[in-house]
Parts: sequence; structure tokens; C-alpha cells
Amino acid sequence: MELKPIIKTMGSIIRAFFTFLFALVVLGVMVWAYVKGFELATSEYGIISFGIYGLLLSFHIMVQSFFAFIEHWRMKAHTEPCTFTKTVGFTISAYQEDPVYLRECLNSVRTLAYPSELLRIVMVIDGNSEDDQYMMDMFKEIFADQDPGCYVWKHNYHTWDPKKAQEDMGTTGMIGSGADYVVGEDPQRYEVEQLIQSKRCVCIMQKWGGKREVMYTAFKALGSSVDYIQVCDSDTKLDHLATVELCKVLESNPMYGAVGGDVRILNAKDSYISFMSSLRYWMAFNVERSCQSFFNCVSCISGPLGLYRNDLLQQFLDLWYNQKFLGTHCTFGDDRHLTNRMLSMGYATKYTAHSKCYTETPAQFLRWLNQQTRWTKSYFREWLYNAMWWHKHHLWMTYESIVSGIFPFFVTATIIQLFMTGTLWDILWILCCIQLIGLVKAFYACMLRKNAVMVFMSLYSTLYMTSLLPAKYFAILTMNKSSWGTSGRRKLVGNYIPLLPLSVWAILLVSGLCYTIYKEVKLDWTAPGMQMEMRFLIFGTATYICYWVLMMTLYWVWFRRACRTTFKAYRVKV
Repeated sequence: MELKPIIKTMGSIIRAFFTFLFALVVLGVMVWAYVKGFELATSEYGIISFGIYGLLLSFHIMVQSFFAFIEHWRMKAHTEPCTFTKTVGFTISAYQEDPVYLRECLNSVRTLAYPSELLRIVMVIDGNSEDDQYMMDMFKEIFADQDPGCYVWKHNYHTWDPKKAQEDMGTTGMIGSGADYVVGEDPQRYEVEQLIQSKRCVCIMQKWGGKREVMYTAFKALGSSVDYIQVCDSDTKLDHLATVELCKVLESNPMYGAVGGDVRILNAKDSYISFMSSLRYWMAFNVERSCQSFFNCVSCISGPLGLYRNDLLQQFLDLWYNQKFLGTHCTFGDDRHLTNRMLSMGYATKYTAHSKCYTETPAQFLRWLNQQTRWTKSYFREWLYNAMWWHKHHLWMTYESIVSGIFPFFVTATIIQLFMTGTLWDILWILCCIQLIGLVKAFYACMLRKNAVMVFMSLYSTLYMTSLLPAKYFAILTMNKSSWGTSGRRKLVGNYIPLLPLSVWAILLVSGLCYTIYKEVKLDWTAPGMQMEMRFLIFGTATYICYWVLMMTLYWVWFRRACRTTFKAYRVKV
């Protein structure tokens, strides 16, 4: 028996043990700091205090920001050119896409600065009815000079029923007279695969099956014919260097399994929701994922802009498609699970800010809420899967997973406790602290991006506290419910159920606030400590109100008037 495999296995077991031990230590310290509530500094009468838990959160933000800055510096220092030797399968997933966005997407793909002989474009449409035909017609129009191949598939890879097909055709033998087909297999499948592997530009319409189904079709049909596979959504407009910059990263190290780019918002000026989403996107990619990239463990290669090594992807393609959670087949969270599969093989995942794209985001609150709920479902589901591979990567992945995973629960417990058992000053103080932390992060983002617009990022905390936080619990309770969510842009979102947890959350907080006011009114405010608290309460309230008046004034006067026509060409009703 060879010793190397045994030593490798033992090493993996030992590393897994110590990684799990490290995770328990991080979790234990965070829980202890939160429950203990030990105060490091406090004012007279204990009105203002700063504890260990606050120190740990501050330390986390500083460390994350520092490594994000270092990673951006390393990106700028990396100047090696692209070799232009790798073939790329460019896949586009489409479902009920708005014609304006789809045209922008396809036109941007045409102008990619990557050699046409190395680039294969495959758009798969989730639906094969007459209502979906306009997308194929647009593909034909835009790529008319490329001799595009178009095909309407009655089924998809997983809906073909050979028994039913044989009954319909009145035969029990081979399907397709004169064709070299295996008994019981869909003859159209071979036509789709041959078309994709022989044509440079191909559009396939297939039976509805969800986003993961259309992605599977593109990946499976391409097979081993390309070196890399790039993913893109049909509402995404790519920078002409997007593919080149992604390829440069994968070419730089054979252990890099996947790389994602900087996803920005195409319709940022459509509404307050889309504007706040644009700022949140920038923070998520250029701070959070940039930091993860420093440690080679980006948690999610986003669907609009990502590149994978095809030889690795093909190894786990069927495992990725057949993913189940609590006995239910998973359809959403496809990009996060693709990333997790790559991480599970021990390969690094990277991020580059040099590769950019612009994608549509919900401009309506309800559609945005449905999107965030769907994303939260996949986050918690994939968190559990990701935990199995912590030992294969840097300890940062373990640490950050623990911190980000438990943070919403700590925030919820704090808010409920203060609104139910605290004082008016306690409630105001936590609100001020939330905005203060938001301002600090916003000012850092302003410096990193060199754009003052990031100061509005401090307003995002309100959306998080009032909407995202309760939506997370609804997402956990309904984790097995699958759908495309917000991906179809031609129809209004009619799912109002996610508003239910927001209503419960609002009732809980308002009732707690009323109860706190009732208690405070009955107190003796003539004592010195209460007099001091009254002054803090008045000053804090005035400051908080002034902050919001100033920020909203800046938003409506400066931002809306100065920039509202920037993306006018992309305005679409949803």
C-alpha cells in the first residue's frame, strides 16, 4: 500500500478537524462577546457604552477593508497580457426578457474584444412557445452576418420520455429512421449538440425547466469543445474587455478554477430601490468579494459575469444540476452552487474589477424583495454545503462564513430586545450606531471608488433593517420553494407573500416602541441621570433627523436632477 495517499488523507482529516475547531472558536467568541455584553468604555450614568462585540465588528470591517484595498492594488499591478489561445464558450440564459435589455446584451456580446474564432456564443431560451419566439428572432437579426444556427427543441435534456415517444410514433425500436441514435434517446438532442459544436453562434429554444435547465443545456452541449465557459444573463450589457480580463486571470494560475467580474447596475437611475442596489452591488463586489479574492475563496461567481475552467466544470456538471436540498430539486442559486462545486475540488475562485458588466435590477420594491428573498434562500442553503469544504481553503473563508452567517440573528435579537425591554435612548442609540457604521463604510467606499456618490451607501442600512432582515427568516422557512423569481421581466410580479414577514416585523417593532414610550412616560425624569439622558435623547433625535433630511435632500436635489437622464435609453417598465 502506497504511503502518499494515506498521508494525504490523514493530512486532510487533520486539517478538517482543526478548521472545524477554529470555526467553533470564532462562533464561541462571537456568542460570548454578544451575550456577555462586557463594556470596554462607558459614559457617566452608562448612557453611552462600547463593548467587546462592537470592537470585534469594528475589527472585522477594518480587516475586510484592508485586504480589499490590497487586492485592488494587486489587480492594478497585474499587467500580463492575454495570450488569446483559449477557446471560450459564451453562454446566455434567457427567460421572458425585455427586448430592450436583450438587444443591449446581444450587441455588447458582438463587440467583445476576443478573437471571433476562439469564441462560441450559445443562447438558450427557457421556453419554446410563440411568446418566446421574439428572442430567437432578435438573435438571428443581430448575428445575421455570422450564419447563426437556431433550433426549437420540443423538450430539454430532462423531459424526454422514451416510452411516451415510442407510443406516439407507434414503434418500439429505434427512433429516427436511418439515423444512428440510441434506442430511447431524444433525436433532437443530437441535433442540438451537433449544431452547438459546429456553429459559432447558436440560439436554442427549449421546453421550460428553469434557469438551471437552460444553463445545463449550454454546458452539456458544448461538452469538451472549449477551454473556458463564460456565463451571462440576457439582461446584461458587457464591457468590450470583459472576456479578455477574465481569461487573463485564469491564465495566470492553473489552480484558479473560476473568476468573476465587477457587476454594476444598468438601470440605477430608475428608482430609489435600483439606486441603492447599485451602491450595494459595488460594495459587495469591490470590498467583500475583493477581500475574498485576496484569500482565493470568492463565495459566489455572479451569474451575469463569470468564467469557469470547462474541464473542471464538466466533472461536476450532473452533480450541480441534480442538487437536492431536503429532498427537493434545487433550481435557484445556480451561480453560488457552481462556485461551491469549484471550491469543493480545492480550486481557487477569484474576482477582478477590470472585467465589468451592467445588469438590470428590480426598480420596484416588491420585485426587489422577491429577488432578495430568493437570493437569501440560496445563501443559507449553500452556506451549509460550503462548510464541508472550509478545510480546503484559507481560514478566512471559515471565519467570514461564521461572522456573516450569524450576524442577522444577532441583529434581530438586539433590535427585539431594545424595542421590547430597552429605553427610548437605547433605541435611538442603536439607530445612530447603525448609521454611523454605514457612514464609515460609505466614506471608505468613496475613497476606494473615488466617487462621492458612495456616501449614499449609508442609507442602505434602513432597507436592510426594515425589509431584508425579516425577509431572511421568511426565506429560511420557505427554502424549498423554487422558481425563476425575478428573472422574467415581461410580467409584473404578483407574489405578495414576502410582504407578510415585513408586516409582522413592523407590528412587532411598533408595538415595542409604543410600550417603551408608555414605560418612559411613567418614569421620574427629575433625577440627574434621567436629566442627562433627556439631553442625549433630544440632541440625538435632532442629529438623526438632520442627517436624514440632509441625505434625502442631496438625493432628490443633487442626484436625481443631475443624473436622471444618464440611463434614459435603458428605462423599461416592469
